[in-house]
This record gives sequence, structure tokens and C-alpha cells, in this order.
Amino acid sequence: MTSKPPATVLRLAVPAPLRRLFDYTAPPDIAVDRLRPGHCLRVPFGRREATAVLLELAQESELDVAQLRAASRLIDEELLIPERLLQLCRWASAYYEYPVGEVFAAALPKRLREGREPPRTAWTLSLRGRGLPEGAPRRAKSQARALSLLRERSHSNDELRDAGISSAVMRELLAKELVVRCTASPGLPASDLRESPPELAPEQREAVSAIAAGDGFRCHLLNGVTGSGKTEVYLQLIARCLEEGRQALVLVPEIGLTPQTLARFEARFACTIATLHSGLAEGARFEAWEAARNGSAGIVIGTRSAVFTPLARPGLVVVDEEHDASYKQQDGFRYSARDVAIKRAQLEQVAVVLGSATPSLESLHNVDRGRFQQHLLRSRRGGGALPRLRTIDLRGLPLEAGISAELLAAIRQTAEVDQQQVLLFLNRRGYAPTLQCHGCGWVAECDHCSARLTVHLGRDRLRCHHCGAQQRLPRHCPDCGGRHLLTRGLGTEQTEAFLRAQLSCPVLRVDSDSMRGHDAMQTLVDLGRSARTAVILGTQMLTKGHHFPGVQLVGVIDADALMFSADFRGEERMAQLITQVAGRAGRERSGAQVIVQTHHPEKALFGALASGDYAGIAAQLLAERRGAGLPPTGQLAMIRADAPEERAGEAFLDELRRALPPLPDDCRLIGPLPAALSRRAGLFRWQLWCLAASRTSLRRALDALVGDAEKKKRPRRLNWFVDVDPIDVA
Repeated sequence: MTSKPPATVLRLAVPAPLRRLFDYTAPPDIAVDRLRPGHCLRVPFGRREATAVLLELAQESELDVAQLRAASRLIDEELLIPERLLQLCRWASAYYEYPVGEVFAAALPKRLREGREPPRTAWTLSLRGRGLPEGAPRRAKSQARALSLLRERSHSNDELRDAGISSAVMRELLAKELVVRCTASPGLPASDLRESPPELAPEQREAVSAIAAGDGFRCHLLNGVTGSGKTEVYLQLIARCLEEGRQALVLVPEIGLTPQTLARFEARFACTIATLHSGLAEGARFEAWEAARNGSAGIVIGTRSAVFTPLARPGLVVVDEEHDASYKQQDGFRYSARDVAIKRAQLEQVAVVLGSATPSLESLHNVDRGRFQQHLLRSRRGGGALPRLRTIDLRGLPLEAGISAELLAAIRQTAEVDQQQVLLFLNRRGYAPTLQCHGCGWVAECDHCSARLTVHLGRDRLRCHHCGAQQRLPRHCPDCGGRHLLTRGLGTEQTEAFLRAQLSCPVLRVDSDSMRGHDAMQTLVDLGRSARTAVILGTQMLTKGHHFPGVQLVGVIDADALMFSADFRGEERMAQLITQVAGRAGRERSGAQVIVQTHHPEKALFGALASGDYAGIAAQLLAERRGAGLPPTGQLAMIRADAPEERAGEAFLDELRRALPPLPDDCRLIGPLPAALSRRAGLFRWQLWCLAASRTSLRRALDALVGDAEKKKRPRRLNWFVDVDPIDVA
């Protein structure tokens, strides 16, 4: 029986907009047998150098091996991407129809993408060093002694120095390729607790026992009303994970939640906790990534991209507020961190816990199909009770800054008389969404988007909330020269100004304009904890799981803005937003209330929300989606083409559709159609939708469309992309 010839070809994932691997030979100073899938190398690619990930070793290439370029160098001797993470990234590339090299680029920290070697504080034997006999080299006693120590385990610089081994000796061994730098091998993360956990309620105890009892992969939906103690369930599951010497990965939807979550976890656990999010300095981000990879961090808390963080000993994955749309990346690599987290848990053979008071229809559908195990937490902890919800019929009522006299009276009673906090929800930042000339009717519109400019009075600016373009607020109409310019519509700035004029207590505005920087978010957290009398006015940022123990009144100023949407998910999101923002009230005291202003109080949805029946709303919406063949019962993907010429994207997508082979009977194409926001940042946007009854049929159609799109010559500056399981139709 003849043995296979040794591998000579490296098959690498290079960050490039091509859906394929690239063949190289090993760096001149590295033997091929030293390389393994998961190694990172610098390679020449066109006129630049890039960091590539080794995925396969092969005996031959489609090209003559002599024609292949050699990789420049090995970035690090250690496998920086473990096997399961390699599998995850390859799965994500195939599932989301995205170039595999770009997927790995998204998974690596900036330091490695730039080709910089990770800082190493310890030494270990190289493959060549392990092959030396005991006592070698015999004529260099210090070197032999160092090698003898490293045969036992890796040693840090400090440990070698204490043993009498100088840095000069280690440099000599490095020059002989007998040792390599590495990360100091950490011990198991501490499983000690800083505080004793509280006694669990029966439903919490049942959830912890059921989730902890399982072995291997299982997806659990922790469906608990707001304030029911979902976080405490996470904490006690993580404590068990640490006791087993394993790590926990916890995903949160927003950066703003990270300090709050971190503080809660640090108060409970004595182990190292690594945090990963875009607000960190690059050095701190890499340190956290490395602590997760080498196992010194027992808990990793992060936002969306943290799902790709390597873990030395994964034991549990938690996705908090699993319904939140922030888990879906909306540009570039358009992945869902929630869905990737589930796949990662499956590959790692560990449990994954999805938590929410308003579970996504996708998760509830998976419960119905038996794929997820559901655990219900029906009652609040800490003495609070679910607030009473009622509507105000706005038809015919006078409004000031969007607020009715009845809501203003309730605000005054709660804040000024009862000395309690009030939370007001208005999902539109700025002063007003439209500036209009009273003389000729001119409206301020964005030059680059099919959208109107929003008035930001405090900054004296007109701004586009789609492309970011801005200009000074005009003093006269550019068309007729008239000076009578009117603001139309409603925004948080306008309502804030009105409330400040009406109330004697502080008014805090919470939106992406006012909450800039860590200090601003910390001010909100501190105010919530203090329970000082205040009115907190904000956008969706208020619905993200913040704990405000002093809030006794929640007001939804404009529910109708949530109700009418071009997106088929509009009613689901409305129910989630109102339920979540209502859940900020009465968390530690009974008697709280929620007031919803609407022109349509007769809608059945408001009645269901008033009775706390989110499950009933979800069941009805699922039945409607099933009848229409829409997600989650149907499968959906979209190909979009953006171009500076108005019809170029339409023509490109129409050619793709015409060239497509016959589709399965359960699959259909819709379009090309202009996007809901047909022009953004100077580009016209066209969409081709693919709807199928099964994932297999959808994949067949997408593979054909993508394959043809990659071969097709396209107009200059036309870009296209695929969005699988899209959540935004704009």
C-alpha cells in the first residue's frame, strides 16, 4: 500500500470579495509539516499583503505548484483559531453567502489582521526542540537546563529568570529554532463567588435545574416577563459552568448594557471577566480576546462580534434579549449573532440559553417544532408587579410637543407630587422630522437620499438620519427667500424642551445624539439606580434591558409611528417595544402604570398588551406568517444592487433573474423592486427577493444567483450583496 505524498499546498482564506480559497506554498523558512488548519499567515495578495487563515493542506493545486506564490511568514506558532471556530466561520460563510476570507477577517482582532505578532510572555519548545535528546546541547549547560525546564511545561520570562536562565540564553535558543514564544498557560478560572446568590423562586429553580441537567448541545428559551429574574438564572448557570472549569460566553445587544452587566457579574464572580465591544481601545480589545482564547477569562461578555471569540474551554453560551434587532449586522458581513451563537453551541456541544420577555417569532416557532426547550418565568421578583396599561385616544385632542393634557397631568402627578421617576418613549430623535417653508411649501430634503432632513435645533443643524449628511439650519427658504420656516412632526429634542418648560424636576434625554461617550451612559445608569425624581425621555435605547427601580409611570408618546410600517415585522416589533419599555415600570413597587397615546385604541393588539398577553399576540402573528409563507415559517433572502445610475441596479438584477435555471416549486422570486428608501448616500438601491418554503430550496436559488452574479460583468461602481434572513426591508 503506497502512502500519500506529503502536502505541499496551503489552501488559505484571504480577505477578498471572492467566494473561494487561494493556494500558496509555505513560507521559505517554515516546513509544511509545522503548519495546521487554524494558523494565521501573512501572504502577498495583488499589490498588498494580507492576513490569511490556513484551512486545508493539499498535495496539488489547479495551478502548477511552481507558479504558486509563497506565503510571507507565519504570524504565530500557536493555532490562533481552534478547530470548532474554523468550522463555525466556514458554516457562516456558506449560510450567509459571504466570502470566507472576509468572514475570518471579521473574526480576528485588528492586531492580527494587520499582521502583528501577539505579545508573548512565555516560552515553550518548538517541534525541533522537542526532538532533541535529554541533556542537549551538552556543551551549553544553561541552554540544556532551560530546555529541560521547558520539557515539563511552558515557563514565563519571570519564572525562567527566577531559575537563573537569562534572556540572552533564550535568545540563543530562539536563534537555533529550539524554542518559540507563547502565552503563559493559565490555570483554571476561579470559581469562587464574591457574594452568596439569592434563593431562587420555584420557576427559576426549575429552569436552572433543567438547563444544567442536560449534557451536550441543547437550545433553551428562557421566556420571562420583565423583572422576573432572567439574569439570576444566567448567573447561577454560569457558576456551575465555572465549577466545571469551563468558560461562559454572554452576548448583550448594545454597548450601553455592557457596563451594567459587567458590574452585576463582577459583584458575583471572582474570576477574570473579559469584555469585547467596539467601544474598547484596540489594545484592551486584544487583551480581552487573548484572555478568552487562552482560558484565563472565565466569563466573556460582548456585543454581536464577540460570538466569534475563541474560547479555550467553552461550557455555556447565553444570548440576552435574544429578540433584539441589534444582533443582526446590517452592512458588510450580514450575520445574525443570535443564530451564529446557536450554531456555535451546537459545534461545541454545549447548552445555549436565549433570554427575553418578548421572544422573537423565530424562537417561538422553534419551540413549537420541538427544537428549543422553553422555560417560563411568569412573575416578577423583588416586590414589583406588572404595571397596568391603558390607552389615550388622541383623536380630536390638542397636543403640545406630542403630549396630551391627560398624559402631562399623569407626568406631573408622578414626578412632582409622588416624587417618582417617569419614563417617556418617543422613537424619533431630533427636534422635528421635517422643515417646511410656509410661503411656497419647500421641504428640506437630503441631496443624497430619498429622505427628508431632520431638524436638530440644539445643534443648529439639518441632518440626514440615513447617510449622516448635515448642513446649517437655514434662516430663509432657498426657493422663495421666505423667512417663515415651520417644523413639522415630532422629535425628542422638541418634547424635551416642552417638558423642561412645564416641569420643576430634571428631564434627561436618552438618544444617540445625547448619549455619546461612556460618561453619558453611566449618568443614565446612576440615575436609574438612585431613583431620584426625574423624567427620562428617550428612543429605543430605553427598551434595552436597563433596570430603573424608581420608574412608576411609562408613557408611549406616539404608538402610531410604530404601527404603520412597510416591514412585515412591524407589528411584532411594536409589540416587543411597548412590552419592553412598559417593563421598565414598577420593578420594585406595585401600582405602576403605562399610558399609550394612539389614534387607534380599538386595535386588538392594545387590548392584548393591556392584559399582558404577548404570547397571544405572537401566536396570532405566527398564524398570519404561516398563511403568507413569510419567516419564520417560510425562508427569505434578498439580493440588493446599489449604483449611482437610477436603473443600473434594476437591469443587473433583472439579468440575474432571467438567467436563473428553473426553481423548485416552493420557491419564487419577487422583483427587482426599488428599496423602501430607494436612494441612499447617492446610490439608487434595487432589491430581488427570494421566498421559499424550505431552506434547501432557498439555498439552491441563492447559489445559482450568487454564482451568476460573480461571473457577470457589472457597471462601474455597482455593488451587490446578499442578505439571508433579512430583518430590515429599507
